[in-house]
Amino acid sequence: MSLTPMQARRIALAAQGFTRPRPDAVAARHVQKVIDRLGFFQIDSVNVLQRAHYMPLFSRLGAYDTELLHRAAGRKPRRLFEYWAHEAALVDVNLWQAFQFRMESGARMWGGIKRVYDEKPEFVEWVLDEVRANGPLTAREVEHDVPREKDNWGWNWSEVKTSLEYLFYKGQVSAARRNSAFERVYDLPERVIPQAQLDAPPLTAAAAHGVLVSHAARALGVGTAQCLRDYFRMDPAQTKAAIDELVSGGELIPTTVTGWKRPAYLHRDAVQPRKVSARALLSPFDPLVFERTRTEQLFDFRYRIEIYVPAEKRVHGYYVLPFLLGDRLVARVDLKADRQAGTLIVHGAWAEDHAPESTATELAAELSLMAGWLGLDRVAPPSKGDLAGELSAALGRHID
Repeated sequence: MSLTPMQARRIALAAQGFTRPRPDAVAARHVQKVIDRLGFFQIDSVNVLQRAHYMPLFSRLGAYDTELLHRAAGRKPRRLFEYWAHEAALVDVNLWQAFQFRMESGARMWGGIKRVYDEKPEFVEWVLDEVRANGPLTAREVEHDVPREKDNWGWNWSEVKTSLEYLFYKGQVSAARRNSAFERVYDLPERVIPQAQLDAPPLTAAAAHGVLVSHAARALGVGTAQCLRDYFRMDPAQTKAAIDELVSGGELIPTTVTGWKRPAYLHRDAVQPRKVSARALLSPFDPLVFERTRTEQLFDFRYRIEIYVPAEKRVHGYYVLPFLLGDRLVARVDLKADRQAGTLIVHGAWAEDHAPESTATELAAELSLMAGWLGLDRVAPPSKGDLAGELSAALGRHID
């Protein structure tokens, strides 16, 4: 097959759930549909606006009660479990078996957490016993019980956390929830993961890659091998083998997209809408935009997060969200939630060259919706950016 960039863009938006109207009242079933579609919500600790895992549901469903997500992730029957997917994420519990190969093999495990077991296996086993006997526990709660007399362990405060992270990566402990300080609260998998998932046999690495590549392809609609691999951060060689298998079975259709240097793959169930009428602010960690090369190819929108860039060198700001309107990314805004003042602060706003005349008006409406969802009373207009004047005026009209 051959697709134009516009066709590929609309296929991607449909696959990501942006062609469905937002419900008047968001219920658990709406949340479940987004979980089924995306497979995970990436977690990030930055809370200048709203934590990343809450945002994809808002972008697709509009204002919703975040308790719906808490229930899905923290109460029986759990629909989400925390693990390393794209990055740290709340993952669809139906993918538990598909990630067991990573737990068992330790694939992609970084050296720091692996080293603690190589050097101090008795200490790691002691930490596991603490969770088994007293969980759910935070790292700090385990640290309080460390027997100080065992100086031969060479214990220090960070090694409890490192041991727990090793056990978490290996699937020997899981995260029961996050506490108010956003710390993982660890417990045994049998006290967290539904029994049906625990009873099912783990998948081989090849079968797991098949499941994950298939899921990524459905979630993306169309993408290159790099897009499919990056969705769950998978091994390149095993991803290629899974792609070849899915092509042979007819689930993936080899495709070219005009202007893309690499071959692409279209999922056989992908929908190509004639029109997309979306309106959404997107987290920097939303699956629609987190693979930056793909974002640039689909939307002609160069996007980089500047959290770690020194303030004086930032082009757009600290926490900048792309604004989706119709089937294009038409603007970006640097946002901060000042909870003490009850204000959604718009530090700056910039429009793309192709932004329609309605951009400021539509963005003002979405910012007002976001402010209400966050429990903020007002939106402070921007002072920076080429869209600042128009957006300030639109916010004034929206309030009036």
